[in-house]
Amino acid sequence: MDARSALTEHNRDLVASRPDEPDESLRERFSEYGYLYFPALVDAGACMALLADIVAEAGPHVILEDGAPRLASEPFFETDPAWDAIYPGIQSLEAFHGFFHTPAMRELQTRLLDAEPFVYPMKMARISTPRKIGYETPPHQDAHSHQAGPTMAGLWVALHDVPEQLGRLKLLAHSHRRGVRPVFQAEGVGGIQCEIYPDETEWHVSDYGRGDVVIFHSCTVHKAEPNLTPDAVRVSVDTRYCDYGAPVFRTNIEPHHGWRIPGLDWASIYRGWHDDSLQYYWEDYPAIT
Repeated sequence: MDARSALTEHNRDLVASRPDEPDESLRERFSEYGYLYFPALVDAGACMALLADIVAEAGPHVILEDGAPRLASEPFFETDPAWDAIYPGIQSLEAFHGFFHTPAMRELQTRLLDAEPFVYPMKMARISTPRKIGYETPPHQDAHSHQAGPTMAGLWVALHDVPEQLGRLKLLAHSHRRGVRPVFQAEGVGGIQCEIYPDETEWHVSDYGRGDVVIFHSCTVHKAEPNLTPDAVRVSVDTRYCDYGAPVFRTNIEPHHGWRIPGLDWASIYRGWHDDSLQYYWEDYPAIT
């Protein structure tokens, strides 16, 4: 982001949607803003159960206190040694992968696409600790980072309440209309940032509650705010999906961070699962590029 954008950036609340709205209304809003925000869409109990599982794997670095994650060690960030030590265990959670394949999730995806959805095998857990200013995810587009087509969308879920100080997901509304942008190196998760144009100053963001869902277009610019708390940790989960048969770049078929963490592969992830219905479900997908 250039200096002019940084000086003039301002926020407005996310535009909320309801799952009981007509499909056409939801699609029109998605086309206009480049995202849909559904407050309290996912059952709070399901979110709390998955959060507890993730935090158990993140120990001893993260603990739960009164239903909220807290830092119990030195702060860390995605890709550092502490992260690499705990992430294979998180990736191996059967409930984590199944979280995005429930009938309710698939029904919503089908309605928005007006087509059968394909949920990407790559599932992502995000852990943002305090005292790591500058390591938050910079503005970027999934169309670049996932080498994705126009029907791919991101699906992000807050597993607990996320107020401003904890570091929220922010979206640059309407940015999807301007295509895939140039990128340059930047600090933070992913290591790149896309260009923000001088007239793009209004970001959409709200305090999130447990179970809130954001779905965003592959070209919608989005970023994370820094965690400014003394010891609170933000934990969220996300994945990507598209209409069945759309091209999916092969890196999205691999486990998240499997390309850089030794031994993090599907065989190790699936070991110990009780249900094999979501194992290797992507092997016969017809459009891996």
